[in-house]
Amino acid sequence: MKKYIRDNQLDAMDKRIINELIRDARLPFVQIADKLKISNSMVHQRVKKLRELLILGSPTYRIEPEPLGYETCAFTQIKLEDSKAMYSVVDALEGIPEVVECANIAGRFAIMIKIYAKNNAHLRDVIYEKIQSIAGVEETNTVVAFETNFLRNVAV
Repeated sequence: MKKYIRDNQLDAMDKRIINELIRDARLPFVQIADKLKISNSMVHQRVKKLRELLILGSPTYRIEPEPLGYETCAFTQIKLEDSKAMYSVVDALEGIPEVVECANIAGRFAIMIKIYAKNNAHLRDVIYEKIQSIAGVEETNTVVAFETNFLRNVAV
């Protein structure tokens, strides 16, 4: 079972450490300690605790799609033939490299995915040939995003 905590269980120092890591996940703990005027071991202990509580995941690089030639971003809602198909459809979607995010949603559609494609023709091929051919997919609804205005973590 996942171990979560409530916001009021994070103290001000936890929040300051998290915010420093959000700004630069590669920042050495010793620099965080110096900036926050605390010991290096305190930063290590707090980060360890935040990882154990699943607040901090693994630091990763965010790849920017446009320099790699992915000029089209779209969000596609997927309606299932039967709710029992959810996990098999999600497994199939995970095997499509252009699908970068997948969420189970409420409403008429059961799944929403984010797709990056080289262009509109590539997007069409991904939707028609890869997604709509998955067993259990009944219908799709796609909107194209012109740009991402901002992307951020939840507030702490």
